[in-house]
Amino acid sequence: MASVTNLPWDQSTFIGRLNYYARVTDPRLVFVTNATLNKAKHIILANQKGIKLPHVTKEEAIRARVIYNSAIHPDNGVRMNMIGRLSAYMPCATILAGALLTFYNPVRTMPQVIATQFVVQSYTATVNYTNRNAKSQTTGWQIATAYVGATSGAVFVSVGLNSLLVKAPILLKRWVPLAAVVAANCVNIPTMRQRELIDGIMVTDKDGNALGESRRAAAKGIGEVLISRIFLVTPAMLLVPTIIQVLERRSMLKSGRVFLICIQTLLSGFFMIVAVPIGCSLFPQQCSLRTDQLELSLQEDIKKKYDHPIPDRVYFNKGL
Repeated sequence: MASVTNLPWDQSTFIGRLNYYARVTDPRLVFVTNATLNKAKHIILANQKGIKLPHVTKEEAIRARVIYNSAIHPDNGVRMNMIGRLSAYMPCATILAGALLTFYNPVRTMPQVIATQFVVQSYTATVNYTNRNAKSQTTGWQIATAYVGATSGAVFVSVGLNSLLVKAPILLKRWVPLAAVVAANCVNIPTMRQRELIDGIMVTDKDGNALGESRRAAAKGIGEVLISRIFLVTPAMLLVPTIIQVLERRSMLKSGRVFLICIQTLLSGFFMIVAVPIGCSLFPQQCSLRTDQLELSLQEDIKKKYDHPIPDRVYFNKGL
């Protein structure tokens, strides 16, 4: 049987990761049946136990790994909820981006702002929880705090900026949703994963042997997650309003508001298709840190575990 432990794309290179994430984030994987997922899981688990399945081809083994990784959490082996998976991110984020750009064109009413942010932050909280480091426990109170804080922050930024930009050019006003999303992510992600910052996350050597928990690794991981999430939405929420502004100046969007909404949503989808695999490739889920960058106490613990020179780097799952 072909090996499914190692992917055919070198994950130490950007191009290799791009090849991988372009497949794992494929929206069609959302519609994979339970039977197909169970078959992929059977192939992966059999390989992990050293059991050879004679009728599994190399292509089937690779496909099984992609399906398995798209739906099963790497930390606990539990099936992830459907809308929180990366394969669902592009279609869900496209619809939400279209809604944000529609209701902030510029901001219409306070109820629209609150309703839109309620939906957006509900989805963001779901994605954050689904793709967290599952070895760190997150309480219901922390989830609720992150959700309320992110929604409140996004509404405050949106309304505040629009108040300040009353006389600003219309294009500048149309970029307000991006500022609101950035502000919300800055609240949502760290708050949702605060236990990692307080207790640290498990780091391992290259062979997967646990070395201890590190708060510095958690800070690095969460920081990269924050940057990558902002990167994912920036092209759509920065460029789509600009394109719409140009089209409106040339009188190309006089067919009505429905046509405008469709154009905004389709353009958002295009930029999401490009941005999602690139963003994931720039900030991969499996992360590393130099050992000498860890807490001194953890470095001492690692030295006690090794009779030979300690590992140069430690590895951990930062989430996505």
